[in-house]
Amino acid sequence: MIDAGDTAPAFTLPRDGDGTVSLSDFAGKPVVLYFYPRADTSGCTKQALGFTDLADDFAALGVTVLGVSKDPIAKLDKFRDKYGLGVILLSDADDDVCDAYGVWKEKSMYGKTYMGIERSTFLINGDGEIAQVWRKVKVPGHVDAVLDAAKAL
Repeated sequence: MIDAGDTAPAFTLPRDGDGTVSLSDFAGKPVVLYFYPRADTSGCTKQALGFTDLADDFAALGVTVLGVSKDPIAKLDKFRDKYGLGVILLSDADDDVCDAYGVWKEKSMYGKTYMGIERSTFLINGDGEIAQVWRKVKVPGHVDAVLDAAKAL
């Protein structure tokens, strides 16, 4: 399990629009890496809009916000365009990054168990270390808490 003080696992993933993003692209700069279950669902949309609403505040701190789900790029593009999202969306279709960060979990709904992404956020400092971890995230107030933690870096 990844925890504060650990080195953030490296990754390269395809992104919305085109191309790829690697954690190493942000060497020396802080990153918010948030994992969400599925694009264009209620909670995931509220979370993405929350990060978009505060995108300028994160940018003023030099912090890049990256959202990760298992959705294919075409779905991420539609999600971004539908809501005018201002964060980078990454596709972890093979769940390698989800596994590396320990967010690919057994979940339960209506008595059925299944594997899925546990909504989680990692604040990574400019040295590539995990500064703070939020697991089992509840969306209300979460983005503000992440921004406050980023200000404290």
